[in-house]
Amino acid sequence: MGEEGGALDAAIAAVAVRQYGYVTRQQLLGIGLGPAAIAYRQRVGRLHRVYAGVYAVGAVPTVPVARAAAAVLACGAGAALSHVSALCLWGWHKPWDVPFEVTAPSNHVRPGIRVHRCAALGRRDVRTHLGVRVTSPARTVLDVAPRLNDPALRRVVREARLSRYMGTSELADVVARFPRHPGAARLKPFVEAPKRPTRSEFEDGFLAFCDDHGLPRPRTNVRIAGHLVDAVFDAERVIVELDGYNFHGDRDSFETDRDRDADTLVTGHATVRITWERMTKRPRREAKRLLAILENRR
Repeated sequence: MGEEGGALDAAIAAVAVRQYGYVTRQQLLGIGLGPAAIAYRQRVGRLHRVYAGVYAVGAVPTVPVARAAAAVLACGAGAALSHVSALCLWGWHKPWDVPFEVTAPSNHVRPGIRVHRCAALGRRDVRTHLGVRVTSPARTVLDVAPRLNDPALRRVVREARLSRYMGTSELADVVARFPRHPGAARLKPFVEAPKRPTRSEFEDGFLAFCDDHGLPRPRTNVRIAGHLVDAVFDAERVIVELDGYNFHGDRDSFETDRDRDADTLVTGHATVRITWERMTKRPRREAKRLLAILENRR
């Protein structure tokens, strides 16, 4: 092939290294190869056709993420890995399933690829992850939600949140933008926060909780070591702080709470933190534990 052939092969390799070892026919034509040159490289084993218009350079990769990247290339401009395949790429599903799933703006028939047609994926719905164009975490969860039973969907949403790739606001955004999507109704419980109690409702509820479960009545809104605490059992020197996201959900509150706990501990007061959810959903368990703490402090 001479120097010109060597330069072409180097250019092909430069493109392939960015795409898990694959090039498209359009990229080969853009580099300067004609149909005959492409056919020649196939015959001698330099190119291996894996999909219509997509070739592996040198050897066919076997790693799933590389094969998924080839599937996206095969579906043209605007395509993105999606559904369960995207779930695998984000790391929330194993093992990789075939056929690979891709969402694309036009219909494609590709053996080994399940194509979902979408007129156009918005900028908010596409990312590049591990070098592969893929639907965003929130859009991925929206797309797979109709296929999952309740425990599986809860697991996926939990893993997505823990991964820090997706927050509740991103999930709420796709539900709001695609209200008729089959997955929207399944995701609403994850984005519609339950009503939180006011401070006074929480305090009144805690006093009623103490009365209902035979606990002594604490004093409320008392200053100890210069801090205003929610409730205190004086005889046992036990402080109860009523925790809720709407009262203690930011960094400053977090730091202030820990500072208060340390200052009141110097005076001999132990602090117990009780949440609205535990007090209302598991009241007997919470009361039994608090009563045991009080008895041990006497």
